[in-house]
This record gives sequence, structure tokens and C-alpha cells, in this order.
Amino acid sequence: MFIEPRVGNKNYSARRGWIEVICGSMFSGKTEELIRRLNRAKIAKQCVEIFKPAIDTRYHEVDVVSHNANAIRSTPVKLANDMLLLASGCDVVGIDEAQFFDEALVEVCVRLANNGTRVIIAGLDMDYLGKPFGPMPALMAIAEYVTKVHAVCMSCGDIASYSFRKAASVERIVLGETDTYEARCRHCFQEGMKENQK
Repeated sequence: MFIEPRVGNKNYSARRGWIEVICGSMFSGKTEELIRRLNRAKIAKQCVEIFKPAIDTRYHEVDVVSHNANAIRSTPVKLANDMLLLASGCDVVGIDEAQFFDEALVEVCVRLANNGTRVIIAGLDMDYLGKPFGPMPALMAIAEYVTKVHAVCMSCGDIASYSFRKAASVERIVLGETDTYEARCRHCFQEGMKENQK
């Protein structure tokens, strides 16, 4: 379990920012972990702002909601740069479904962290083809802390790190739930991709 780092020098009083990334496949608990960390920051009476992409309205227009129905209030935004003004002066910024944002998200997160903000990002690290997804690879490279969470393969019960799309579509972004996606292990993901090519 991730435990928030502490600044070791008790004489150091300035705020220090950093970037945390929570990544994994569909149904792996990314949003659940994001909400847990943000709630801990709220309990500590820190100023928290949460963002999600405006296109993600699967569970709620405004709230960030996990598959387990845990929710936290957020601000939907269309572009990553919209967060800079809205997050001004916050101690902690949470960002869900980061893979859906434009590439400017990387610079936005760097600027926030450089200004003393703790930035917590959750998102899919791979798309339905098993390829790196959106700004997530760059965010993982620059983050101080990366947590990869895993699901359970819905075919065999093994550890899953892939999001297998059951629906026939070649669009990179298709919003969906268990009707559209399954968490799969590497072997079952490859088998499913072979079946789709027939």
C-alpha cells in the first residue's frame, strides 16, 4: 500500500511538490486507489482539487466514480491546460482517466509539481491493443512514484494487466464497462486478439 512520503528535514518549511502515477488495466482499482489517497489528503485538511476528462460521463457527469461505486467530487475539463488556473494554490491535485487528456498534461503536471503541489494521476497505461496510451508513458517516466495495480483475468483468473475490448471497433477511445471490456492476462489477451483477427 502506498504511504505518503514525508520531508525528512524538519527545518525545511517550504512546500515540495511531486508526481504520483497509478496505472493498470481496466478493473484494476486505479480510481479506487486515487480516491483513497485524495480522501486521506482531505482528512489531513489539505486543499484538494480533482479533475477528470469531460468526455468521461460513464457513471456521473461531475463525480469521479470507481467501479465499486465509491465517488468523489471533481471538475470535468476538456483540455489539460484548463487545470492550471483551477488548481492554483492547492496542496493536492488528483487527475482521473489521464489517458484521455492531450499531451499537454505532462507539462501541466510538471508545472504543478514544480510549484509545490502533490499531483496524483490515475489512468490506463495501455489501450485495447496493448500499446502505451496517450500521455501516460511520459507521466510514468517523470513521476517520483509509480504504482501499477492489477486486475484478475476474466478468462482464467490469473493476474491481469491488459484491457481486452470485446466490442468490434477500431476507434482508440471507446467508453465502456464490462459489456465492452475484460481484464485479461497476457496469454488470454493474445488469444483474444488472435480470435478477433479471424
